[in-house]
Amino acid sequence: MPEPEVTAAVKAKFPQATDRASLDHPAVNLPAADVPAALACLRDEFAFDMLTDLTAVDWSSAASPRFTVVYHLFSTARHDYIRVAADCPNDAEPAVPSVCALWPGANWHEREVYDMFGIGFTGHPDLRRILMWDGYPHFPLRKEFPLAGIETPLPDAEVAAETHASVKPAPLMGGPFVASSGQVNLGAAEPGGKDESWTERHEKPE
Repeated sequence: MPEPEVTAAVKAKFPQATDRASLDHPAVNLPAADVPAALACLRDEFAFDMLTDLTAVDWSSAASPRFTVVYHLFSTARHDYIRVAADCPNDAEPAVPSVCALWPGANWHEREVYDMFGIGFTGHPDLRRILMWDGYPHFPLRKEFPLAGIETPLPDAEVAAETHASVKPAPLMGGPFVASSGQVNLGAAEPGGKDESWTERHEKPE
């Protein structure tokens, strides 16, 4: 079945689905509640048998809905991709249903999104942080999290002592993500790339 017919079939089966603007692959928007059934349909009826990626977007605290979870599916039979996006219905406590029952490999993808964005996945068998430690108070891929980071006490005193003894400023502090003069500046929506307070506090004189 050609790709446009797949998206048309999904919209026919899930009436609230809509086309999503995309420059590379066919894409649809779905209500979060429809995601498990729609992805199962794409897997079982249209041979999109591989979940290649599961990630999220934080559009900024000024947007509503603020968070969108994005799924990329691949058909190993036809070598086609499709993108499915679902807005989180609650900005304060964002969450969507887990798809671990469809693809066990979604387990770590969902844990990473939970860890980095603070988005929950209802029905996940073991939803806990995967990169940061339990009790870490921030979500590093949210827009308000500065590129320079936020100094946070480490949970292990021995690790903390070794880290502070050998600390060095990060390269390219401020990052290549800050628009140059005359270019469009997305500073209102992007993390605080010019925040170099971490370097100023830790840099030692030569």
